[in-house]
Amino acid sequence: MKQLLYHLHRWQKHLQNLIIPLLLMVLVSGLVAAPAAATNIYQMPNVSSGEPTWIIDQSEVISRINEGRISTTLEDLAKATGNEVRLVTVRRLDYGETIESFSKALFEKWFPTEEAQANQTLLAVDTLTNNTAIVTGEAVNSTMPKDIAESVASETVQVPLRDGNKYNQAFLDASDRLVAVLSGQPDPGPPVVEDTIEVEGTFKTAEETDTNSATTWVIVVLVVATVVPMATYFFYQGFSG
Repeated sequence: MKQLLYHLHRWQKHLQNLIIPLLLMVLVSGLVAAPAAATNIYQMPNVSSGEPTWIIDQSEVISRINEGRISTTLEDLAKATGNEVRLVTVRRLDYGETIESFSKALFEKWFPTEEAQANQTLLAVDTLTNNTAIVTGEAVNSTMPKDIAESVASETVQVPLRDGNKYNQAFLDASDRLVAVLSGQPDPGPPVVEDTIEVEGTFKTAEETDTNSATTWVIVVLVVATVVPMATYFFYQGFSG
């Protein structure tokens, strides 16, 4: 009997030694994972005028087929008109940064002079918030007025995103509209939005799911850490009695 109780006591201590590090790991990972994924302009690849890099999909929300299709379209635009369009997605921005400030800073980093900026357009999306921004050079403004550029970011991109995070559709529509306008063709305009009845969603976002999963693990670990020692104690008392 003493030998059994001795082994039970050792097993209880061993379990506690496993649970405590696991609990700390879950808590720490939940606290530090989000800041670690933040992006600033210095973590972005370098791009310069004339370089055939049209899409930087850091969030990996555009399929390879559509990325190739859009890249071909934008390269043809650059060859035909000299107007260059870059599309950028980021997962998360540094604290205090907005997609507007990020896009402007990235635009100036890539194209540091007015001459380099002249025929450039940068369209960016923060996929954590789905906020969008567009920055254009001076020469672009004569072909694509500011109101059309803003409509591309706030309507052409946003409508598919509000309709179930359809990133591929958003960038396909945006590139088609930008190419049309920058080629001197009539503006096809923003997508037509049909009136729909708002129904409260019952699905959780990925971030909510991750948070709930982490919370569930913490609760499970705490319960195990509490119940197992108690069960062992009562088991010990039963044998002792």
